[in-house]
Amino acid sequence: MNGIYKKVDVVGTSPVGFTEAVTAAVEEAGKTLRHMAWFEVVEQRGGIRDGKVSEFQVTVRIGFKVER
Repeated sequence: MNGIYKKVDVVGTSPVGFTEAVTAAVEEAGKTLRHMAWFEVVEQRGGIRDGKVSEFQVTVRIGFKVER
């Protein structure tokens, strides 16, 4: 992976699970970022409503190649 890369953090959410939250974050970021190369899950957390899990949240760090 020759080149220069930059990383950004995005937060994805899903009512279904962590995997879906990651997928949502990466796919949405892909609408404005080009040359995405990898991601790392930085944080996992969730929302609780009425004593039950209501939402899954992940902070995803995405690496992408800087254009010259």
